[in-house]
Amino acid sequence: MKENAQGRVTVIIPARNEEANIARVVRSVAAQEGIREILVVDDQSQDRTGEILEGLKTEIPELRTIRLEALPAGWTGKSHAVATAARLAASEWLLFTDADTEHLPGGLEALLERAESERADLLSLSPGQRTPTVWEKAVIPLVYVHLARLYRFEEVSDPRSPAAAANGQYVLIRREAYERIGGHEAVRGEILEDVELARRVKAAGGRLVFLPGAAWVRTRMYRNFSEMWRGWTKNLYLLFGRNLRKMLRTLAELWLLDVLPGLGFLGLAVALAVGGGKAPMALAAAGCLLIAASRHGSYRQALRRLGFDSHLAVFLVPGAGLLGLLVLNSARAYRISGKVEWKGRDYSTQRPRKGTE
Repeated sequence: MKENAQGRVTVIIPARNEEANIARVVRSVAAQEGIREILVVDDQSQDRTGEILEGLKTEIPELRTIRLEALPAGWTGKSHAVATAARLAASEWLLFTDADTEHLPGGLEALLERAESERADLLSLSPGQRTPTVWEKAVIPLVYVHLARLYRFEEVSDPRSPAAAANGQYVLIRREAYERIGGHEAVRGEILEDVELARRVKAAGGRLVFLPGAAWVRTRMYRNFSEMWRGWTKNLYLLFGRNLRKMLRTLAELWLLDVLPGLGFLGLAVALAVGGGKAPMALAAAGCLLIAASRHGSYRQALRRLGFDSHLAVFLVPGAGLLGLLVLNSARAYRISGKVEWKGRDYSTQRPRKGTE
């Protein structure tokens, strides 16, 4: 870490079985300007996370670790981990970031300057997403394109708009604002604690800044298909504001406008090639192709705006099919099964009773 006696930021990283990621994230934040301390919370890890952190302490003197042995009733694991560290933090700014992130050189310095110049109480990013596998290329960019429509950066950042959002992979918040809203204890049972934290900051009169963040932070959220399935099942229903109608409209858009025209064109093209052309069938194929090309072009533009490679648009049809299934499964988990699972823990999807928050 570069020496910085006037470090103004405490970085807080929750870690549960993160042996594949923990060294990278700690080293990447340690290289940032403005760091006072790095607090990593080892949340009952059963892999080599703790061992790796002990080894990093000799390399990074600002690193401190906290080992948790139990999860109190009424808390989600992540909120309990970061709340524990926040109580020990010594800085005027807190940066909550996930173990699967990598912070690019100069990012924190630039973003802290941005937060202060805009008098923000909370600055959050939608990080760049690494998508090495086909299933990640198909689903992850498409999810973020739809989220950017649900939570528009300019609306969230507009103090006149009630829109509020944050991405827990990167939340930079003034300690005073954090404590004023009750910190993570106030959202201790929320599965989508990052968005709820942002809502509380804005409702209390605080200023939000929400940005696409590929230039400063990148992440690979899920290491296998099963993790991705559980993760988006946990999040999508809440990200849609528990609004089933909005989810069903999105499902219809995905399957009727993205999946059906593409598959329809392929099927009709094969039929025309095999059985000879008929004008109605040719017109139908042309119509399907026109819709598919239009959707593909719009998706390419949306990908570029978020910092994704626009060539990922080639995965639109399978991605839309899978995302539609995820939307349905998330609605099922919240409205029928009553629970979701994440990192080996089951969480009730029932709303907390009034007066218990």
